Amino acid sequence: MSWIDLLRMSGSNLKRRKLRTFLTVLGVIIGTASIVVMISLGLGLQESLYQEVEQSGGLTSIKVMGAGAGDSMYSFSYSSGEEGEESQKYINDQAVSELAQIEHVTVASPVYEMWVNMLKGRYEGSGQLVAMTPEGLGAKNIPLATGRLPAPNSGSLELVYGNGIATSFYEKGTGKGYYETGELPDIDFANDSIFLILDQDGYYNNMGGGFDMGNTDEFGGQQANSKTVQKHVVKASGVVEGDPEEYTANYYYIYCDLDTLKQILKKEFAGRVIPGQPSTKSGKPYKEFCYSYAQVNVDDIDNVEAVSARIREMGYNVETNAEYLNSMKSQFAIIQAVLGGIGAVSLFVAAIGIANTMMMSIYERTKEIGVIKVLGCSLKNIKQMFLLEAAFIGLLGGMIGNVLSFLMSAAINFLAASGGASMGITGNISYIPLWLVLLSMGFAMLVGVIAGYFPALRAMKLSPLAAIRNE
Repeated sequence: MSWIDLLRMSGSNLKRRKLRTFLTVLGVIIGTASIVVMISLGLGLQESLYQEVEQSGGLTSIKVMGAGAGDSMYSFSYSSGEEGEESQKYINDQAVSELAQIEHVTVASPVYEMWVNMLKGRYEGSGQLVAMTPEGLGAKNIPLATGRLPAPNSGSLELVYGNGIATSFYEKGTGKGYYETGELPDIDFANDSIFLILDQDGYYNNMGGGFDMGNTDEFGGQQANSKTVQKHVVKASGVVEGDPEEYTANYYYIYCDLDTLKQILKKEFAGRVIPGQPSTKSGKPYKEFCYSYAQVNVDDIDNVEAVSARIREMGYNVETNAEYLNSMKSQFAIIQAVLGGIGAVSLFVAAIGIANTMMMSIYERTKEIGVIKVLGCSLKNIKQMFLLEAAFIGLLGGMIGNVLSFLMSAAINFLAASGGASMGITGNISYIPLWLVLLSMGFAMLVGVIAGYFPALRAMKLSPLAAIRNE
């Protein structure tokens, strides 16, 4: 019997019991869709991680940290030298110069972070100011909705606001902000001037009543309580792309030019310790300006580990996106396995349905099987016929299941886009690549063939004479 004949007979046999075939195929559809959608959620989370890494400088970026300087939002590291060991070397201009001379390093730029207060009319807010060199800002590839990056050495601070800065403002009178009222402040960040306060300790001390921060900083430097806090009038040079509902890697940050900020800080805090800067044992300002960390870019991902090892030998702590990504990959693999296993239960139930359909088909077609055996049909052809029927069910269910998966994925992504940004969920949380579609269809066919194998063996073993006499 030729393959054409086998295909024709298998197709006609499935058409005889349309309802039973439909219900069996429906089980495969649900099973396939469950597996694909579950795995797509894990893949979507992984894609979001890749995008976050790209926004944070990519896999060739290294964050080099020394002794504490500045006021960073995050103070932990994913890959410092030895656990619990903190570097005693500061990141200063000399350290940055040494880092730039390491082989395979393309850019080494200092970064200084500090918390600042912002005032505009009846609104007040706070945020983390990130000062970088023009080369460092350019290497971050910050997507801007409007404007440009800050001009270097302009004499006045130009800011690039993160797309979530508006949510950090609140009304002075009520103390309620965006997360209490659901309303953004009436501020045009792209065009309005804002008062920027760099001396937070002085600002809170002058307010009085519960805001006394003491008269020394963490390094022992003296802080003036009675001095009038200076308010700097600043404007934006640009605003990060995205609305306040869309969380990005630059969401809460405010970027500015490093040299401009250093000039303003040295002028405002003349004779005093700049906030976050180290001081001498006598409480005097440290002679060199120290940075929060240095951002190092490597020419190729294959050289990241070697450069990281060299920097550790120099006495600094290192954090790389590549190491962070590798640690997260293992976690995502576990998540995908769990989600795929949950979906596989549905396909296992569908496999039982296929086996049941094939067994019922054999009981109903016992006489037909006996006749074709008597006519000379080989046992191999009989087995192939039943396996083809089971494979048809798996293939049809896999195809329709994938179509359903794309519809469900689109619905999930739509719901995530409309309400997930407020929870830090951005982009598509369900991602279905082509390989997943092909793999799921092949797996559905395999499940169908396996489920139909034992019924096919039973059909082969039927006695021709007993089958013909069967009523």
